[in-house]
Amino acid sequence: MDSLMQLTRFQDRLSYLYLEKGHIEQDAKSVAYVTEKKRVPVPAADLTLLMLGPGTTITHKAICNLADCNCTVVWVGEEGVRFYCHGRGGTHFSANLIQQAAMSSNLRTRRDVVVRMYEKRFGEAVESGLHIQAIRGKEGYRVRNAYQRLAAQYGVKWEGRNFDPQDWNSGDPLNRALSAGSACLNGIVQAGIVSAGYSAAIGFVHTGKMLSFVYDIADLYKIDLIVPLVFETVAAGDKNVESRVRQACRDMFRRTRFLERVLPDIREVLHGGDDSGKSPGELAGGSESLDDRTEGRDIPRQHDSEDT
Repeated sequence: MDSLMQLTRFQDRLSYLYLEKGHIEQDAKSVAYVTEKKRVPVPAADLTLLMLGPGTTITHKAICNLADCNCTVVWVGEEGVRFYCHGRGGTHFSANLIQQAAMSSNLRTRRDVVVRMYEKRFGEAVESGLHIQAIRGKEGYRVRNAYQRLAAQYGVKWEGRNFDPQDWNSGDPLNRALSAGSACLNGIVQAGIVSAGYSAAIGFVHTGKMLSFVYDIADLYKIDLIVPLVFETVAAGDKNVESRVRQACRDMFRRTRFLERVLPDIREVLHGGDDSGKSPGELAGGSESLDDRTEGRDIPRQHDSEDT
């Protein structure tokens, strides 16, 4: 390609491709997936996210081509149930990261995002003026009720969430399964977050951790998708619960094409109905230079009087 102007717009691309047990190498200006039986060209310029699972190898030139095509590469477990590392985000624009940081730093916009997250998760409006800490408390209450309801539904003994990362075996099968399922969900959510150039660390409900935003977005799905799956799995038997839950999550992610939901849901909770999904450069029809981004613009100051 002659320039980045020839790349497919980010929101028009294919969502993601998961590959395992094969070799990825250069194929002209793109890449190809090679196994013992076949060679499959991969349309890198049309791809948002390439997830490399167990048994994959990739050449240096293939990585260069994927970077030139603005495709994020992440190394994951089976079907994305573990997130190990990633290349740069799948966009040359920092608009998503800048907006995320600005909204998290501003008390008013941060609260707006928290409210949208809460409303999306539980399907009900939040009282006007309710403090973020109060929303967190209400969320925790509803989560505890969900655990108790599912325990009764599946006939599984539930004594509360108890997990010691320093002593994994001290947890009961249900708690170990919940931790395994949460890790699977966090991994695939983080893959979606970094593919769009957001920061995994800049959260709204959760703060102070390198995966705060991952936890925020994962919580949109955990009670509806992961927790019932875990209770169902443990109800069927308490042996090898971690591997069985990981396999169940893998199959569910693939069956529901879960990753396709993540970026639209992120835009919804961050911007409500006001976001077009396009970066500033895309709205203008091309790339931005440094001069374009800074000319006539002042650095915004977030702590104005209405937020104090």
